Amino acid sequence: MIKENTASELNALSQLLQSDLKPLVRKIDAEHYYPKEFLSALGDKGYYTSVSMGEQEISLREFQLLEEVSNVCMTTGFVLWCHLAALTYVRYSHNHYLTNEILPKLEKGTILAGTGLSNPMKFYADVEKLQLKAKRTEGGYKLSGALPSVSNLDPGHWFGAVAETDNNRRVMLFIPCDTDGLSFKERTNYMGINGSATYACRFKDCFIPDEWVISEDADAFIEKVRPIFLMYQIPLGLGVTKASIESIKKTRNKQAGCNHYLPIQADELDDELSYQRQTIYQYVKANTGKLQWQPLVQLRLDITYLTLKAANASMIHSGGAGYMNISNPARRLRETFFLTNLTPTVKHLEKMLAS
Repeated sequence: MIKENTASELNALSQLLQSDLKPLVRKIDAEHYYPKEFLSALGDKGYYTSVSMGEQEISLREFQLLEEVSNVCMTTGFVLWCHLAALTYVRYSHNHYLTNEILPKLEKGTILAGTGLSNPMKFYADVEKLQLKAKRTEGGYKLSGALPSVSNLDPGHWFGAVAETDNNRRVMLFIPCDTDGLSFKERTNYMGINGSATYACRFKDCFIPDEWVISEDADAFIEKVRPIFLMYQIPLGLGVTKASIESIKKTRNKQAGCNHYLPIQADELDDELSYQRQTIYQYVKANTGKLQWQPLVQLRLDITYLTLKAANASMIHSGGAGYMNISNPARRLRETFFLTNLTPTVKHLEKMLAS
């Protein structure tokens, strides 16, 4: 197993997850609790910093961070993914205000952020129209429209967005939640992941100054960052798959060993996870700085199907205990169904591979 962090770093992270995150998992899942303090604590402890680090070092460290967090709670892994995706946008921007003033606060965890790119990613996959319109005005843009769901939002947070301009161009913006003319409606009616601070966002002539513009050429910018956006989704599945396998192992000898007769066993899943994990880490290490969209589409699809297989097997191995809403296998199954519908969804990934 590839370990890009030192043993002491992994041990420190494990201790933090056990002390600060694990006690919150049921509350996050059942009571829609948003683990904002935990996300901020990761920044305070240096898990988001990029100072004096190369691109590969950043990618591998954040990839493994997402995997380890998702192993405990994928809702938290998901909102962490939102923040790391937003960090990526700002790191790649040439806007000096964002890189000099906002980026240090994002990396310290004093500002948290969401992605806001569900609709744009579907637009660039030719399955949706852009929902936001930006009209050029003095010193910036006037923004109107609506986004049906943006996650990891709260007062003081920021998020990315892509809008179409009058001259059939697209701009990418970074927007604070307290912007005048911006309103929110919380979304907590999902099957799972309701602790993700997800909101429908409506924009009514919101003024977006030039200092909040990530890129005036969103098409080129998205082409550059979307492989990282997709790559960082893969460890969500790795973490949940590992947790599901451990759950199967714990129930191996219950009820006079009935689980030994089930067709899917932990050893089989372990082998598949080990192979996929090795393949993914080798790809990331070999292609840092030149990640390609199509191979990552296949890797993302492969881990999603394996996660479904493992989470479903864990439910069957758990029997009646797993059928309780508050059980860990039931939670992981809900998390896994969310992974299949996280943009780009499984059906969009399949369409991309077939195109």
